[in-house]
Amino acid sequence: MLVRQISVFMENSAGQLFKITDILAENNIDMKAMNIADTADFGILRLIVNYPDKAEAVLRKNNMTVSTADVIAVSIDDRTGAFNDLIAILKNEGINIDYSYSFMGKEENKASIVIKTSDLKNTLEILKNNGACVIPANEVYDI
Repeated sequence: MLVRQISVFMENSAGQLFKITDILAENNIDMKAMNIADTADFGILRLIVNYPDKAEAVLRKNNMTVSTADVIAVSIDDRTGAFNDLIAILKNEGINIDYSYSFMGKEENKASIVIKTSDLKNTLEILKNNGACVIPANEVYDI
């Protein structure tokens, strides 16, 4: 159920994002989700791709600083308040969300969300017990 996310640390300058996306494209790795957090000097590109192990290897081979982490993907209704309802479940259980971002899902009238917490196993159990629609990794990777 957990999804493998790749984080790439990059200099905050022109062309750095292209270097990464070019490496992935040349290796037939499809980006399924991405988020960039930046500061004046560097950025962190968070990616979900169809082949995370291959992506990690080719990025490292190209001298990129890469780390991986597990995250949870959830599908919610595309309506006002749906994300609030989801995070209320976690708040009520004392779970802090480290970060979250959205990505294009396959279902019409649904939004797809990535959630990272410090206790993914407990978070996953809480979400499932409260009827949240957790998206399996193979469906996110679309392989």
